[in-house]
Amino acid sequence: MEAEMKPTERSYRRIEDKDLERLAELAQEDLKRLYKDSSDTIGRYKDRLLMLCLCQGAAKHFIYGRHGVKDFDVWAFFSTSPDLPRFHSRSYKSVDFGPSRFGRHPVDEGFKGRRVDMLRTAIECNDEDPEKCIQKWLREGKSKNALWLAQRPVVIIYPNELLGKVIWDLCAD
Repeated sequence: MEAEMKPTERSYRRIEDKDLERLAELAQEDLKRLYKDSSDTIGRYKDRLLMLCLCQGAAKHFIYGRHGVKDFDVWAFFSTSPDLPRFHSRSYKSVDFGPSRFGRHPVDEGFKGRRVDMLRTAIECNDEDPEKCIQKWLREGKSKNALWLAQRPVVIIYPNELLGKVIWDLCAD
C-alpha cells in the first residue's frame, strides 16, 4: 500500500507496465459489471471488445514522461454490429485507481488515488486487425470523439500481449 500523498494537479511519476495492468484490470472489472445486465446495450457487446487503450494526457505522459497525469482516460473499443443497437459513444464512469505513487487530484474528493475515466465506443471493424480499425477511425475523424482522441496518443493496455504498444501518436514531442 502506497503512503498518503498531498493532492496535486498533476503527477509526474513514470507510468510503468504494472500501472497499465492495473488500469486494464479496473476497466475489465467495470465492463464485467456492465455485461451482467444483458438488457443494457453494452451487455450485448460482450463478445465484441476489440481493445482497451490508455488515451489522452496520461498516454502522452506514458510515452514522453513530461506531460504529467491529471487523470487516466481508458477507452474500450468495441466492434459495431448491424444486429445490435448503437450505444452512446462516449458513455463513461469514473473509478478510483486507488492509493499509488500518483496521488490524487485536489478536486477528486472521495477518491484515494487518481480518477480513472472509463469510456467506450463502438467502431466499424469487420474481421480486420483491431489496431488498424482504431487507427482508421482516428484518421478519418468522422465523429467528435475520433477528432478529440486523435489529438493525443493511444496506448494498448489490453490484450495483455500488446500491453504498452503505441498505436497512435501525432504528438511527436
